[in-house]
Amino acid sequence: MTSGTAQRVLLTGGAGFIGSRLARRLREEGREVTVVDDLSNGDESRVPEGVEFLERDLTRSGALAEVVTPEYGIVYHLASRKAVNDPDPRGQFRENTGMAYALLEAVLDADIPEVAFTSSSTVYGEAPRPTPEDYAPLEPISGYGASKLAAEAVLSTGAHAHGLTVYNYRFANIVGPGLRGAVVPDFIEKLREDPETLRILGDGRQEKSYMHLEDCIDAMLYVEEHADGPMATYNLGTRTTTSVNRIADIVAEEMGLSPAYEYTGGDRGWTGDVPRMRLSIEKLTGLGYEPSIGSDEAVRRATRELRAEL
Repeated sequence: MTSGTAQRVLLTGGAGFIGSRLARRLREEGREVTVVDDLSNGDESRVPEGVEFLERDLTRSGALAEVVTPEYGIVYHLASRKAVNDPDPRGQFRENTGMAYALLEAVLDADIPEVAFTSSSTVYGEAPRPTPEDYAPLEPISGYGASKLAAEAVLSTGAHAHGLTVYNYRFANIVGPGLRGAVVPDFIEKLREDPETLRILGDGRQEKSYMHLEDCIDAMLYVEEHADGPMATYNLGTRTTTSVNRIADIVAEEMGLSPAYEYTGGDRGWTGDVPRMRLSIEKLTGLGYEPSIGSDEAVRRATRELRAEL
């Protein structure tokens, strides 16, 4: 469990979609927050007022050792190459796992007691649903999923062999303000360009859990206050799922449109896409946290927020 709210926090990837909102919440709780980001996925304008910002390429040798210093009580590691269909999966794997190993070395050298790591549901691959945290074997089907699983394994060695406490979060699809490059903002932009027709990747029957950003941040902070290590792995998602067709319906309804749907075909949108995903959140709810809204409501709320932004 994390110690007092006045502790200093280092947050990698803190200028991105989830990281910037997490930085804001931590600052609101009275913590001193430093964000480090190379701005490849983020934007410095997202970094909240009162938060120190360091622009660094954390894939560079020695970069993490420079910023991970003993003054911090916990490091949140959100920085990664995130595209499931990255055109260079070997480079993605090398960078994501390299950062995790460098982070572990730096944290142990600085004697920092806790790390919070944002993993992904992609570590499970095409597993039976709902998928619990102890499901095995873990067989990811994308380079991104493989890199997240390898990073988990690296941090696990710190937890079990060196006394580090690791909060390991396997995210469902997180939606909310600031989201880019995902199905909800993609549909909004497509329908603004062509209100009559919506092109949908795959067959539209892909079905997954969607969690709103605010619930995601709430759940992370709740776990850190109530869970024990050494390796505290928790699925963060909802009990419900939403199909791509249903997302299209929600976005169209919110925009007051009735477009015709056109499909690229196949049971998945791209290589490495898991067509159906629902995480078990029984471990999370057993700890005492329940998401405030389900998948449909999360998508609808995010649609309204993103329409205002876009």
